[in-house]
Amino acid sequence: QVQLVESGGGLVQAGGSLRLSCAVSGGSFPSYTMGWFRQAPGKEREFVAAISWSGGGTQYADSVKGRFTISRDNAKNTVYVQMDSLKPADTAVYYCAGSRYSVATTSRQYVYWGQGTQVTVSS
Repeated sequence: QVQLVESGGGLVQAGGSLRLSCAVSGGSFPSYTMGWFRQAPGKEREFVAAISWSGGGTQYADSVKGRFTISRDNAKNTVYVQMDSLKPADTAVYYCAGSRYSVATTSRQYVYWGQGTQVTVSS
């Protein structure tokens, strides 16, 4: 059974930074494309970023491009997202997810999901 556990969320002021981590167990982490999604209250879950199994390919939502950086450490079965220049609009629950697609930017392409971690950006 594949388990994903996010950590690193919290409260930060606008302009600040956070790094989220997602530890994966029970599966073949190095073979998965990994992604981050977020869901704000009253809104649909949206794609944030994704990284290929090798780390050589990344995709970002336009809203976070240039501010967020996704990375992975296959030796540690962990994926990260470094979030800089945070804005109040980034406030959401952030989820990591695993996919068997080589490129995956939609939630339906992901089969493994974590429980989420709250990120709150104050103005």
